[in-house]
Amino acid sequence: MTTSTPQTDREEKRKAWQKRALLLLFLGPALILSLSIIVYPIINTVIRSFTDPATGGFSLMHYEYLFTNRIAVADIWYTLWITVITVALSVFIAYLLALYLRFSGSRIAKFIGTMYLLPRFIPGLVAVYAMKVVISDSGLINRLTLLLPEASALYNLKPGLLFNPRGIILMNLWFNIPFATMIIVAALSGISDSIIESARDVGAGRARIFLQMIVPLSIRDVMIAMTFIFMSNISSFTTPYLIGENFPQMLGVFLRKQFSNRAYERAAAISVLIFLFSSVSAIVYIYTNLKEKEWEKG
Repeated sequence: MTTSTPQTDREEKRKAWQKRALLLLFLGPALILSLSIIVYPIINTVIRSFTDPATGGFSLMHYEYLFTNRIAVADIWYTLWITVITVALSVFIAYLLALYLRFSGSRIAKFIGTMYLLPRFIPGLVAVYAMKVVISDSGLINRLTLLLPEASALYNLKPGLLFNPRGIILMNLWFNIPFATMIIVAALSGISDSIIESARDVGAGRARIFLQMIVPLSIRDVMIAMTFIFMSNISSFTTPYLIGENFPQMLGVFLRKQFSNRAYERAAAISVLIFLFSSVSAIVYIYTNLKEKEWEKG
């Protein structure tokens, strides 16, 4: 049994300070970089959003504009509507696809499982321009309908997906379904076949297995997918800028317009609003994680 002496205590304290100093040395540059390129711009943006450009004093004029101006209010609702529809459709389709990939052993499922991530490797700008070539009034689909003039005149086969919200949602689904499927498939793959087989042995039907086993065990990853899809689309710019309408516009395009007009304080207020919307989805995700931990303990 060793006894503590003043000399050994000093030696242990010295080693502890050396470890802390070494840790600070390694983490210091990363901390300084984070403060300079992340924390400071956020603080500066928030302060600037409450600044009157004429006097430099405190003002709520930019937020009053966002919630009273007809164009700004329409853009906010338009952005939320497209984002919510994108999240709902992406997660719904991705969940069905993930279930098929997880529980089907067919060749088609294996082929889809190999190819469904392909859109993730196509640059966003390239994908949007490719979609424009297909869905525009002079695009591939419309040119194919010209081969059937009677059917085209009778059923109006023009897709009409360019410069309207349907085109934006379609493009968003292209980007987000593979991403959500990847996350949900990983969650479903963690569910052991033996658990499902045991439930079937005691008489549980498909609906009960799905609702009481598969959904609870995958809900956390579904919420992760929803959170990231929401945050990526609430501030999207490329897709709505290239194939969206002139009015209303999504907040990313509206933000860019304020920069073009040199209304930097108003642009800062829009940035804060987008951040608040993203924070709501993050809170939902954190709450879901906390509830899952309670479920695991219970």
